Amino acid sequence: MAKRAFKKAELVEVLNRLKERHRLFAPVRQNDMTNYRELASGDQADFSASNTRLSPKSFMHPQSQCMFAFSTDKGSDQAGILREVEKEVPRSVVFGVRPCDAKAFQLVDVNFNTPEYQDPWWIRRRQSTTLVGMACNNPCSTCFCTSVGSGPFSPEGLDVLFSDLGDDVVAEVVTAWGSEVLDHAGVRGTATEAMLEKAAALQQEAERSMGPLLPTESLKEKNLNALFNAPFWDEVQFACINCGVCTFVCPTCWCFDVQDEVRKGKGVRVRNWDACMFPLFTHHGSGHNPRHQKLQRVRQRFMHKLKYFVDKYDRGVACVGCGRCVQQCPVNIDIRQVFRLMNDFKG
Repeated sequence: MAKRAFKKAELVEVLNRLKERHRLFAPVRQNDMTNYRELASGDQADFSASNTRLSPKSFMHPQSQCMFAFSTDKGSDQAGILREVEKEVPRSVVFGVRPCDAKAFQLVDVNFNTPEYQDPWWIRRRQSTTLVGMACNNPCSTCFCTSVGSGPFSPEGLDVLFSDLGDDVVAEVVTAWGSEVLDHAGVRGTATEAMLEKAAALQQEAERSMGPLLPTESLKEKNLNALFNAPFWDEVQFACINCGVCTFVCPTCWCFDVQDEVRKGKGVRVRNWDACMFPLFTHHGSGHNPRHQKLQRVRQRFMHKLKYFVDKYDRGVACVGCGRCVQQCPVNIDIRQVFRLMNDFKG
C-alpha cells in the first residue's frame, strides 16, 4: 500500500481542502465529550481523545430515520399508500475514524448488506462515505482491539489511515477512494524510511500498552446450550439496571424498531435504534415476552456478540474492543470479564 506524508502543521489546510469538495465530519470537542459532527467554519477537529463518546455508526445507521410517508385521509387517492421519503446522500468524508470503529462497519455489513438481504439506506450511505482513519498512539485502559482481530494501527475497513508522528503525518492509502481524497487534499508527498520506522515503533508501543490478549480461542467450540445455561449469568446480570447505555454506545449493535407516527392525517414510518437490553424489545402483541427477565436480556447481549455471531458467520466475535461499554456502564459491568467467563467455561 502506498504511503504519503505531510507536515502536521498543514493538517488544518488539508481539512479545509477536503471541505471544498465533500461534506466533512470529524471529532469535535463539545462540553465534556468529543463526538463526530460536520466541520463548520471555526470548528477545530479534536484528535486528542482515544475514542469519541459515540461511535460513527450513525453515519450509516441513523438513530432515527424516516423511511416512508403516507396519508390517512380517506378522501385522498393516496390514502394508505407508502411512498419512500427522498433522502439526499451527498458524498461525505468521515475524518479521524479509529481502526476499531472502521472494523465495526464491516461486522455490521453482515446484517445490512448480504446476498439474502440488502438494506438500501445502509448501502447508499456506505457507498457515498469515505472513511479516513487516525491510528491510536495512546489507547485507553479499556481498549482491547488487539484481542478481537484488529489493532490501533490497523487499516482494515478504512480508505486511508493517518498516523500522527508528532511533526509529521503519514497517510497509508488503502483504497482508490482514499487515493482520490488525498489527491483532493493535496497530500502527495512520499513518506521517508525514517517516518515509516517511527510509525512502526509507535504501533508496537500502542499494541504493547493493551497488555495480554483476552481469551477467545475456545468460544466457537463451546456447546451453545451448555453456555446458555451456564451458572455465571446470574452473577453477570446482578448489577445491571437495563439502562441500555452499552448498546447505545456500541459500534456493532444494529437492532432497531419500526413505528408509524401519524398527525393530522399525515403519517411517517420511522426506524429507530432499539436494544435487546430493553424489556419491551421482545414484547409480543399477544402480551407474551420471551425475555421478560433481566438475566435473559443480559445473557442475550453477550451470547449474541460472543457466541451466536461467532457460530453463524465464522468471522470472530461481534466486538471490536473499543471499550466504550466498559467506560460508560454505570454499574461497572466489564465485557472483558465476560469474555473470560465464556471462553473458560467447562460445561
